[in-house]
Amino acid sequence: MPRSRSHSRYAPDRGLTTRMVTTMFLIGLLYVVFVGVLLALLKNAWPVVLLFAGILFVAQFWFSDRIAAFSMGAREVTPEQAPGLHGSVDRVCALADMPKPRVAIADSDLPNAFATGRNERTALVCVTTGLLRRLEPEELEGVLAHELSHVAHRDVAVMTIASFLGVLAGFMTRAALYTGLGRTSRDSSTAIVVILIPLVSAVVYVISFLLTRLLSRYRELSADRSAALLTGRPSALASALTKVTGEMARIPTKDLRRAEPFNAFWFAPAFSSRESLSRLLSSHPTLEQRLDQLGRISAQLGRA
Repeated sequence: MPRSRSHSRYAPDRGLTTRMVTTMFLIGLLYVVFVGVLLALLKNAWPVVLLFAGILFVAQFWFSDRIAAFSMGAREVTPEQAPGLHGSVDRVCALADMPKPRVAIADSDLPNAFATGRNERTALVCVTTGLLRRLEPEELEGVLAHELSHVAHRDVAVMTIASFLGVLAGFMTRAALYTGLGRTSRDSSTAIVVILIPLVSAVVYVISFLLTRLLSRYRELSADRSAALLTGRPSALASALTKVTGEMARIPTKDLRRAEPFNAFWFAPAFSSRESLSRLLSSHPTLEQRLDQLGRISAQLGRA
């Protein structure tokens, strides 16, 4: 039987749990309001609205991790194909007392890593070839401990569900704008619907986006903290962070642009421009914030 998160040796984070519960409540409330507005505006199409929302939610929850892994080029590898990587994963899992996830490698010079999966049984941890080339074994274990913390704390599943409403709202906005709903009708009520659907969808998308970004930044700090405490080597994780962030500037812009949509999954965000608006609405805290926290943890462990 797989061990539950309560038996993992990762340090519990009540702040993360509170934020996840709060975000899920607000996202759920927003979802109910959004679907209610759609049903009120599209009175004759309510079965389609409910069916579409249900199908999209199931697809988002069950397949989003596989789609993300496929999109980022993750290729599952065996211990024979990648003995060093599997050895590092085995050591982290032994420290954490948690089941071993599937292990994958993405053929990319972008130095990064990510974890996906609804729970420990479906988890997959992936590192890029660029990361493997650049990090020392202790640094790699720090990154893997960070990624497995996301699995242990279940925040990967929460982020998957939380992002669903933004996906639905974004789709409804595009559908209303590009399908020509009501263009051939002179009915004033239909014209109002055409205006309101993209407007309401856009507002819902912005709110859900901001809520998930706030949660995402905290969960990254939480994963750093949990990984540092688990391994007892915050300096190794800090070194990995510094290397990865510094190497991003050497990655071709086209590769960064390809990776940017998946920033919420990555160990460190990829930005195609230093002045990018993405930095203001980033899924990750700044490097300075992450290093400051690791420095404090290192000092605490030194005094212990």
